[in-house]
Amino acid sequence: MGAGFRVARGRNRRRVSAGSGRKLARRVAAVALATSCASVGLVGWRAVCRAQALRIRAIRFEGLRHATADELLARSPVKPGDHLLLADIGAMKQALSGHPWVLRVEVHRRWPPSLSVSISERTAQALVALSGLYLVDEESNIFKRAEAGDGLDLPLITGLARTDYVEHRDAIEPLLAGALALGRTWRERGLDGIARLSEIHVDPVGGTTIYVGEEGTQVRLGMGDLPAKLSRLEKLLSAFHAEGKRVEVLHLDNRLHPSWVAVRFARQSGAGFASDRPNELEQAEDQGGLTTGQPHFNKPDGVGPRGP
Repeated sequence: MGAGFRVARGRNRRRVSAGSGRKLARRVAAVALATSCASVGLVGWRAVCRAQALRIRAIRFEGLRHATADELLARSPVKPGDHLLLADIGAMKQALSGHPWVLRVEVHRRWPPSLSVSISERTAQALVALSGLYLVDEESNIFKRAEAGDGLDLPLITGLARTDYVEHRDAIEPLLAGALALGRTWRERGLDGIARLSEIHVDPVGGTTIYVGEEGTQVRLGMGDLPAKLSRLEKLLSAFHAEGKRVEVLHLDNRLHPSWVAVRFARQSGAGFASDRPNELEQAEDQGGLTTGQPHFNKPDGVGPRGP
């Protein structure tokens, strides 16, 4: 017998055998209890999963203005009849966020079993012409092609090429953001009450030209000093309206004389002029100015002294 080993003899042998038996019994009992609990838990969970009382009875949408409940429900992986506790809310939110009008989604489980879906929609600020008309929101995100059913009466942003937007977006987005800022300032100053802003034409070289009013009066703003130019424009339009004069063209982009405004009034026949083709206007200037006679130049404090 090797060193370090001792054989239990007599009474000691019986004590070892009895201790081993008790340990084995406890292990068997523990395994039996765990198996029993697992069986009961599985049965209980299956019962919960099969319970008709926990089936989703309705999915209710809140905050919809343009998106419809049918459109969103068609996108949702969670449907009425699905189990309330097993519904994949994360997948549902991701799917609904793919709708072009949807900005944010919140989903809450309710009792009796239902889902409450709160939708925050985008707010379209303008239409933008990019080989077709698209909607753009306040963050300069072009999020959807415009459709007749959208029911929107918004300013139109022109002058941007689709290829430039796709290939040189970093250069185009500031122009788009500037046009949106102009539209926002126009609304905040209440200028729509004087003349509705219908179009914003952006040009990285020539600056911004807008078209306002029912006649589509062309107003060249050029570049820079937008607040001062809009303030001057507001006074001019109010004064012309009070005098009953119809204006075809206004220039506020004189770089040599920033305080001067060139104006062309409508002819007596009532023929209007509003073009986004600068060559036509340049030709009119070459042939004798912006009026039927000589150009009128007005100081920024209104329709003041006129020069040659």
